Amino acid sequence: MANAIEVRGLRKSYGDVEAVKGIDLSVAEGTVFALLGPNGAGKTTTVEILEGFRARTAGEISVLGFDPARRDRSLRSHIGIVLQSTGVDPYLTVAETIELYGGYYEHPRPLDEVIEVVGLTEKRDTRVLKLSGGQQRRLDVAIALAGDPKLVFLDEPTTGFDPGARRNAWQVVKNLQALGKTIFLTTHYMDEAQYLANLVAVIAQGRIVAEGPPGTLGGRDVAGTLIRFRVPAGAEGLPQVGALPGADGTVEIRTDDPTRVLYELTSWAVQRGQ
Repeated sequence: MANAIEVRGLRKSYGDVEAVKGIDLSVAEGTVFALLGPNGAGKTTTVEILEGFRARTAGEISVLGFDPARRDRSLRSHIGIVLQSTGVDPYLTVAETIELYGGYYEHPRPLDEVIEVVGLTEKRDTRVLKLSGGQQRRLDVAIALAGDPKLVFLDEPTTGFDPGARRNAWQVVKNLQALGKTIFLTTHYMDEAQYLANLVAVIAQGRIVAEGPPGTLGGRDVAGTLIRFRVPAGAEGLPQVGALPGADGTVEIRTDDPTRVLYELTSWAVQRGQ
């Protein structure tokens, strides 16, 4: 299976601050890849570089065979992007909005098919301002799908959703994969990554700290993973994840669920600037 995305040694610095610290990624065509991590971990920076909207400091990148830094129009015509927040005309209907964006592409996907894929058939003639938050998010996905892209970027698509809306959004992602699309998903939620993704990478402080199939990272295939780290002087409030004193002043955690533990530890560290 060919790779839709290849990343080697990606780095991004802002002055003296290095936000992305030499990460490597491979995303196979037709799969869902999830980049999991807390705020400030480097997820959005990585995605914006892959989309071609932010310049990288170093590294090699191939997205559908193109270097996104060159902003080739051929690449743009084959990717769809769902940002964390978007702005569309609130007085257009669902169908009018999708048709408007589809008109920018030479070979748009059929309107009714796009509406069905995102689950908005009953809202086809409803104005955007009358949609719920979850329905508006599905419309965002529909806009990204309007040009019939090969690759879709979903940047934290369910942040702020209630459980029901999240499940509906997950079904939309499953529908996209059924169409043969490649999905690059960033998320805060471990359960979302485990449910949707074929491959998950956990990012913390600009580095990939774990990567593999969801079952492996979730502990179903790896028992008794040992995590060892050193706590900075003066740091307090370590999460309750079974940490025990180790040798040489380190802390050790033995767990069957390393993804959850790493997520809690990295969230704790980022919140405290560690």
